[in-house]
Amino acid sequence: MPPSDSIEETTSKPEGKDPDRISIQVHDLYPSLFDLYTHLHANPELSGQELQTSRCIAGQLRAAGLQVTEGVGGHGIVSVLENGEGPTVLLRADLDGLPVEEKTGLPYASMARGLLAGKGEVGLMHACGHDVHMTVLVGAARILVKNMDLWQGTLVLVGQPLEEVGAGARAMIEDGLFTRFPRPDFALALHVTPSLAAGSVGLREGLFWAGCASLDIIIRGIGGHGSRPHETKDPIVMAAETVLLLQTIVSREISPIEPAVLSVGSIHGGTKGNIIPEEVVLQLNYRYFSDATARHLRSAIERTTRGVAIASGIPEERMPILIDQYSGPPITNDPELARRMFSAFRRALGNEHVIHTERYTFSDDFSQFGMHEPGIPLCYFLLGTAGNVCDAEETVIDAASPGIHNPSFAPLPEPSIKTGVKAMVAAILEILPR
Repeated sequence: MPPSDSIEETTSKPEGKDPDRISIQVHDLYPSLFDLYTHLHANPELSGQELQTSRCIAGQLRAAGLQVTEGVGGHGIVSVLENGEGPTVLLRADLDGLPVEEKTGLPYASMARGLLAGKGEVGLMHACGHDVHMTVLVGAARILVKNMDLWQGTLVLVGQPLEEVGAGARAMIEDGLFTRFPRPDFALALHVTPSLAAGSVGLREGLFWAGCASLDIIIRGIGGHGSRPHETKDPIVMAAETVLLLQTIVSREISPIEPAVLSVGSIHGGTKGNIIPEEVVLQLNYRYFSDATARHLRSAIERTTRGVAIASGIPEERMPILIDQYSGPPITNDPELARRMFSAFRRALGNEHVIHTERYTFSDDFSQFGMHEPGIPLCYFLLGTAGNVCDAEETVIDAASPGIHNPSFAPLPEPSIKTGVKAMVAAILEILPR
C-alpha cells in the first residue's frame, strides 16, 4: 500500500533565521518523506507506464493542499500554487524507473517486474534516483505551503513521465504545459549523483549536461545454416565489426578537446547456435556539447554502418536501416540564475556543501523546457547521495559507491532527501522573496 497522504506532522515552533526555521520543519517532516521514498523505490514503473507512480505523487500533492491536473502529456501531473503577485517558477521531478534488476539488498528493494517492448519481462529499479527526485518535490511543496508568509508568486510543480526515453518534457509541452497552466519565468530541477557526498549539492553556470541522441540500427544480412557460412551474409559478424568501428569515431574523428561519447548498449540477434540470422539490432546512444559534434557523430555512424555492409557484399536493398529514437540538446544553466542559486544554497547549506562542478556527459530532457520560445532560464543542479570516508587529512567521497544505472546504486536517504528539500525551498525563497 502507498504511504498515507496525511501530512499531520508535528512541527517545532520556528525560531531564529529562516534557514533554521526551514531546517527544523524539514527534520520533522522527514519520517513521512522516508515512507514515501521507500514506497516509490519499491514500486518503480517503466517509461510510459508510470500510472500508479503518477497517482501516488498527485495524491501527495493534493494532501498538501494543492490542486493537481493529471494526464498531461501521458502520465504527467501539474500542480499550481498561487501566492500573490510575482514571478512563476516551475519545479520538475521525473517519474519513471529503469529496466534494471535491483541488487542492493535493501529491505525496501524493488521486486517489481514489467514488460519492456521487444525484450519481454524485466526487473525494474529506480536506478537513476527518480524516487529521490519525487520525494524532494513533495517535501518542498509541503514546506512551501507551510511557509507562504516567506514568498510570493506562483509555483508550477511538474511530475514528468518518459524522461528515460527523452520524450516526456516535449510531450507535456505539446499537451499545453505552457498554455493551460501559468508559463514559468524560471525552471528548476535536480538530479542525484554519487559523485558528491550526501548533504551537498553541485552546479555550474552555462553548459552543464550533454545533449543526447539514441538510435536503433538494423543490420540486415542473408541467413542460412551455420555449417555453410559461405552461402550467407552474416549480420552477427557485421554487427561485431560495426560495434568495434563505431568506437573509433570519437577517438579518431572528434577533437580530443571536444567532449563526446558513443556507447552501444544493446545487441540482439539470432535464435540458435547453428542458424545464421537475417538481422541483428544494435541500440546505441551518443552525447555531445555542440550541434556540430552531434551532426558529425550522426553522419559518421551512418557512414560506418553502411561501409561495413558494403565491404561484406550486402546488396543495396539490404543496406542497414537506422531509426532515430530521440534526441535532446545539452542542458545550459542560465548564468545569472545559477549565480543566484549558488548564493541561496550557501546560505541554506553552508559554503562547504555547495560545489562548483565540471560538465557531465549525462543528459536529461529537462533541457526541452528552456527551448520553447521565448526561452525560459533554467537551473539544473546535482544532489549528492554518496557516503564519505574520513581520514586524518580530509574527507573524500567513497569511491566504491555504485553509479546511477547500476543495479547496486543506493542513495543515503536521510541526508540526500533533507538536503534536496532544503535546497529546493532555498531556491524558491531566493527567486520569489516576499
